[in-house]
Amino acid sequence: MRKPLVAALFALAVAGAGAAPAVAEPQSEATAHTASATAKASTGTPAVKAVDFAGTVSLSNCSGSVIRFPKSADGDPALVLTNGHCLETGFPDPGEVITGQSSSRSFGLLNSSGSRVATLRANKVVYSTMTDTDITIYQLTRTYAQIKSSYGISALTVSDTHPVAGTAIKVVSGYWKRTYSCNIDGFVYRLKEGDWTWKDSVRYTSACNTIGGTSGSPVIDTGTGKVVAVNNTGNENGERCTVDNPCEVDQNGNVTIHEGINYAEETYLIPACFAGGNTLDLNASGCTLPKP
Repeated sequence: MRKPLVAALFALAVAGAGAAPAVAEPQSEATAHTASATAKASTGTPAVKAVDFAGTVSLSNCSGSVIRFPKSADGDPALVLTNGHCLETGFPDPGEVITGQSSSRSFGLLNSSGSRVATLRANKVVYSTMTDTDITIYQLTRTYAQIKSSYGISALTVSDTHPVAGTAIKVVSGYWKRTYSCNIDGFVYRLKEGDWTWKDSVRYTSACNTIGGTSGSPVIDTGTGKVVAVNNTGNENGERCTVDNPCEVDQNGNVTIHEGINYAEETYLIPACFAGGNTLDLNASGCTLPKP
């Protein structure tokens, strides 16, 4: 995991800027993603969307973004996405899923140039876990329409389709006001770090050398401008499956480590778990996020 900045002094960095081993996803999925990437290449390179800081946020120790889903309405309460290990009450335990927890956490809203233009506030933790994925979703006290009207800033849309290997991406850190540009190198069947295990994680190419404090940054597909993952970890010291040194585990249990390589957790699963009004519904058809 990339360390939350404050936690770094206490070795709490679950989403640090390290690099970890690479593992292949199940062959059927890998084949599908490769075919999709090939098809996209055959039709020409898609236009690159301008990716800036608008809609990203800074937390006290991490990064994040104001997000919406394809079916979200302007009048819905806005949501902020960051990592599970950025939760202000501490890392969720393996197997733990938190929903509906009261929160008054504040977030610095950034404009396109990275200037802080407002302080947004949460009223609850909608969902948080470090099991299978590494996400926390906060509900804010303001709607998308109110934020847009007051500050001229729109939320980032979370894609509801699986990302594709080879896609050009940007990791946008609201904490550091810094972006990292690279490509999706591939997908990891299981990414293990300390007591936590994540499924089907995104492995970056080496150019995305993210650091502590970038935890929770949105990973944006530069072709669509949509969020496809949330930055969360890297193998910092070449160790095997320890905190700050995740390892890749394939379907046969083979372990690989890649010092200096960084990772993210896919977000395409999230939209299916939200109903009208941005209401969490873990029993909705197609929702596969871990349940409490």
